[in-house]
Amino acid sequence: MELYLLRHGIAEDSAPGGRDADRELTAEGKKKLRHLFKIAEEADVRPKVILSSPYRRAQQTAALAAKHLGFNGEVSETRVLVPEANPAEAWEEVRLYKGEESVMLVTHEPFVSRMAAYLLNSPSLLVDFKKGALMRIDCESMGAQPHGVLRWYLTSRIAA
Repeated sequence: MELYLLRHGIAEDSAPGGRDADRELTAEGKKKLRHLFKIAEEADVRPKVILSSPYRRAQQTAALAAKHLGFNGEVSETRVLVPEANPAEAWEEVRLYKGEESVMLVTHEPFVSRMAAYLLNSPSLLVDFKKGALMRIDCESMGAQPHGVLRWYLTSRIAA
């Protein structure tokens, strides 16, 4: 399975109501994501499933990914992708889609860095996962413990 980890784009510093979950993408964040998705499309990124954190900025990022990468399904929201989530629980949810060719997870820090390390079976690995960055990890086996291979990592700065 091709597993794509996508950190949400640049978001506002605070939401009008003060809830972190309600923060929205900025115009700059949306613009940088469009550039990123243009490169991703050229790299033939075509997720068959998109799972998103329920936080607003992740939902908006997932919607942009769906639009620009030709995704025709419905984005599924899940709490296993919130910032404080547990990678093992997220892996269990990913395993539900083991028959799919590719799955995209739209999420946040610090979870996304921990998930990358978990998928690569390297708990001490540190990843500087930028806002609006996309990583591809291939998982040949969908067993209880993932054994992924890092294929590439693309930041919005490189894509610009």
